[in-house]
Amino acid sequence: MIRDAAALLAFIALCLGVAAAGGAVTASSVGTWYAGLAKPPFNPPNWVFAPVWTALYLMMAFAAWRVWRRRGAGDARLAMLALGAWALQLALNLCWSLLFFGARLIGAALAEIAVLLAAILVTALLCWRIDRVAGALLAPYAAWVAFAALLNAALWRLN
Repeated sequence: MIRDAAALLAFIALCLGVAAAGGAVTASSVGTWYAGLAKPPFNPPNWVFAPVWTALYLMMAFAAWRVWRRRGAGDARLAMLALGAWALQLALNLCWSLLFFGARLIGAALAEIAVLLAAILVTALLCWRIDRVAGALLAPYAAWVAFAALLNAALWRLN
């Protein structure tokens, strides 16, 4: 039980660490460069992003934890593959912030978010095969990133 709790805290800390790193890069541009971009009518207000992303990062952590807990039940290789895919999508998530807000490369960020979305879908499917709740926990994340990709594409076209 203590090991499970420690693992959950580690997954949460990892996700929130990535969130903090991405947030630091984002904060450096949101009030300056991003504020000056032409935006589509469906662009949410800035205050929406932090609570949505916080919830999504926590859901990512719980999904990974649920897969980690089941790694010995059944196909351990599938669980390790799912956790590897999970780690990859988390790294790609941070890379998008670095490209879009850090480097201000809207087109490159658009290409990267397409790869990110594919990685999330693969991760969700792998997690679903191990634990349906874990897979379902990633569905809102995939939906949000699909919306973010649409927003990214609109920003690229307008700017």
